[in-house]
Amino acid sequence: MKISARHIFMAAALACALAAPLAFARAEVSAEPAQAVSPRPPGRVESFTPPAPDRAVPTSRGELIYSFAPVVKKAQPAVVNVFASRVERMPANPLFDDPIFRRFFGEGGGMPGRNMAQSLGSGVIVDQSGLVVTNNHVIEGMTDVKVALADKREFAAKILLRDPRTDLAVLKLVDGANFPTMELGDSDALEVGDLTLAIGNPFGVGQTVTQGIISALSRTHVGISDYGFFIQTDAAINPGNSGGPLVDMNGRVVGINSAIFSKSGGSVGIGFAIPVNMVKSVIAAAKGGGKQVRRAWMGATLQTLSQEIADGLGLDRPTGALLADVDPKGPSAEAGLKRGDVIISVDGQTADDPEAVGYRLATKPIGGQATLGVLRGGKKIVAQIRLSPAPETPPRDAIRIKGASPFAGATVMNISPAVIEEMSVQGTNSGVVVSEVDDGSYAQQLNLQRGDIILAVNDQKIGTTRDLESVTAGRAYYWKITLARGGQVFTTVIGG
Repeated sequence: MKISARHIFMAAALACALAAPLAFARAEVSAEPAQAVSPRPPGRVESFTPPAPDRAVPTSRGELIYSFAPVVKKAQPAVVNVFASRVERMPANPLFDDPIFRRFFGEGGGMPGRNMAQSLGSGVIVDQSGLVVTNNHVIEGMTDVKVALADKREFAAKILLRDPRTDLAVLKLVDGANFPTMELGDSDALEVGDLTLAIGNPFGVGQTVTQGIISALSRTHVGISDYGFFIQTDAAINPGNSGGPLVDMNGRVVGINSAIFSKSGGSVGIGFAIPVNMVKSVIAAAKGGGKQVRRAWMGATLQTLSQEIADGLGLDRPTGALLADVDPKGPSAEAGLKRGDVIISVDGQTADDPEAVGYRLATKPIGGQATLGVLRGGKKIVAQIRLSPAPETPPRDAIRIKGASPFAGATVMNISPAVIEEMSVQGTNSGVVVSEVDDGSYAQQLNLQRGDIILAVNDQKIGTTRDLESVTAGRAYYWKITLARGGQVFTTVIGG
């Protein structure tokens, strides 16, 4: 068969094309310096195939990465699936209590039914003893929690600590030891454009890895938690990823994936993660045996700067947090801060808004001090603020209301600076605050919610939990109730 030059050229081109992907796949190994090679003795033929070098996590941002496998192998064993459930009592149908119904179907027909509520999420093991970090919304209200590891082992878990303010929770695996862990990184060292991986259990399909970059830092007003300071990433995050880690190229946790912005329910490339530096304080509280996280209290009200306010203060741009009010007995007043001051930094880190100031202080340990950069009268000054928790004065004196009043089934507490901080109570220091509402209770039928402030009942002002307990002890023909919710006050009247 006669082979033309054209056929030879096409065959060579095809061979090069097939070899190209192989060369690309090997490009993850950084080039080594050229070495001098001794000339081969004449008349001797040698054959040598060098061993394939181990693939390693890149040591610098400048190295090209064509495979994330080394990072995944390092991080994946510590990522877990979280399964939570609870049994719900279904309300009975009033028809079942009808005498005619009971005549034909007997007693017990009106007993409430039961339903199983379930939640699915992800988590990451951060301690060899079996401490797992996940989102609070994954396990909130659940009574039975199980955790499945990447190696298919399953363990029961107990809830050590819930922190609704950050939407974080810490679990403890009941049995076992020497669990694989993932190192905690430094979220303050992140930069927009850094590569990241999201690992979790989206839609319950099993452990899945997605890749993206840091799209933005210090995202605020996301509506996830009280501390609006989030990492934004375009790594695909879907339902079931909640609580899983956002991982850097060194295989370290830099965030806990928590939410997505989506109209469809699926990923559109806008996901949000809680910075790991906030997570560290929650882990420390859980290890210390605490049931809540104690954070620094400023004793001041911060306000976002508008351009008009900035102009009035002689500032060239609306950045920083304006002190709108200062508690005369709080740490801010003690540090010499005044109304009208503008905080622009915390320990040398820029603080562009109240959320940034709150986040920076919340990551600092109680008992020390923080250095605040402040603008006052067009001049920069420095203030040292004491990092202490909000005072528990007056005592909470939590009471669960009983009886047949509309408040029955609600647990209420006295309002103190600590309660205001913990529950983000707005608008008033008077009244008592609702901390919990029992399912199926009269209080739930009244639509009482956690964080509601009960100001007055039947025109009697409520100052303490004992006041409310006394007012609701008897019967009434009607109930006139004045509540505060979200900073707004309203009054309603219902029959007794």
